[in-house]
Formats: sequence, structure tokens, C-alpha cells
Amino acid sequence: MKQPRPSSTTRGFSRAATLMQPRIRKASEDRGFAVTRLLTHWTEVVGEATARIATPVNVSYGKGGMGATLTLLTTGAQAPMLEMQKEQIREKVNACYGYRAISRVRVTQTAPTGFSDGRVEFAPALTKKKKPSEAVQIAASDLSEGVESDDLRAALAALGANVIHKQNSK
Repeated sequence: MKQPRPSSTTRGFSRAATLMQPRIRKASEDRGFAVTRLLTHWTEVVGEATARIATPVNVSYGKGGMGATLTLLTTGAQAPMLEMQKEQIREKVNACYGYRAISRVRVTQTAPTGFSDGRVEFAPALTKKKKPSEAVQIAASDLSEGVESDDLRAALAALGANVIHKQNSK
């Protein structure tokens, strides 16, 4: 006797992730990524500091099939730092795969398929701006005192405070 088929609550709809999974897998396998988790969870695999300066580009397997090479894309300024971290990156990536899949890590500043893929996104540096002192702000507001519009006066006072502060810091 057949068991009744459980009724679906989705009414014929599927999750977008379920629909895209075969396409994502094929695209990543073309690049050598048999485990897509390396691409989708790159930050968690190697850490935020490394993920900010490098992205995985390609996994290539040798003729014997033993020991793949992971190619990482980075900028010229970050390449020496990444070179020193290659062994730690290899260990973390192999932990993601679950076995010693990666035997070498190669650092490149251009993608192996051409210059169009070789672009790295730059994250802006976190800088701490010092606020102008209260004396500078008072001096700037005195300069914009004759302006009738409140909004314009406030904008000119802020601009003047930044200019005075920058001149004083030089």
C-alpha cells in the first residue's frame, strides 16, 4: 500500500537558492571550485583581514590530480603581506575542503584569464577624523555671522571650522 504523499506548503514555488544551486555549482566548477563554500564563505574561511585584501580566482589541478593550486587575486601593495600568509591560508582552505586538496597557494595581481577579471575591489581605509576644537568652531561661526539664512550660516560655519582646523594642523 502506498503512503500518501505529504502536501507541500510552497504550492509549487521553490526557493531561489534551490533554483540557482545547479548553475552556481557549474559556474564555480568551471573555475575549479568543486566546493562552492570556499567562494560563498570566503571571509569565514580565511578571516576578515585576509578576505579584505584577497579573493580566490581559480583552483587548478595538476596532471596527476594530486594537489591543487589555489590562485588568489590581490593588489600590488598587499601581495607581500599575502605571500607571508600563504601557509596559513592553505591550512584554512584545506580545513574548508575537509582534506588536503590544496597543496600550493599562488598570489597574482591579474587574473589568469586576462586583465578584465583581474580587478580587486578596494575597501576605503578607516580614518579617524579629529573634530575642530571649540575655539576653532567659535571663530568660524564669528566669520559667518552676517549671513541671514540659518542653513547657509551653519554650512559656512562648518566649512570655515574645517578650513581653519586644517590650516592649524599643518
